[in-house]
Amino acid sequence: MNEQNISAQLRDIKPLLEIPDSSYYIYWGLIVFVSLLLLGVLFFVLKKLWDNRKINLEKAYLEAIKKIDWADTKKSAYEATHYARLLATDERRKELFSQLEPMLEQYKYKKEVNKIDQDTLNQFNLYVQVANESV
Repeated sequence: MNEQNISAQLRDIKPLLEIPDSSYYIYWGLIVFVSLLLLGVLFFVLKKLWDNRKINLEKAYLEAIKKIDWADTKKSAYEATHYARLLATDERRKELFSQLEPMLEQYKYKKEVNKIDQDTLNQFNLYVQVANESV
């Protein structure tokens, strides 16, 4: 009787149900989400650092253009053209550079050059002043 009772009880036991397991998808979903979040943060940090580097470079160019010594006119004309071109990033500076560049051209590409004339020096100083205000 005891065996019949046990076998009757065993017949009432249902087979194991399969429980849907989505933990695998949740795991990979979290990994993708965190990766995208880290990439986004990294992008904004690098962008901020790049923008600061650009500002620092403009300050360095401005300091270099301010230190130009016009005693050697030919070398100074090359330096002024180089740094002025690097600083010409907005419309106002581009316009002033387009006016300054032909004035500096007469002091380049020749073996012997005269001392810089006052008009060119005034235009250069105006360019430096405008660049100094905007950097």
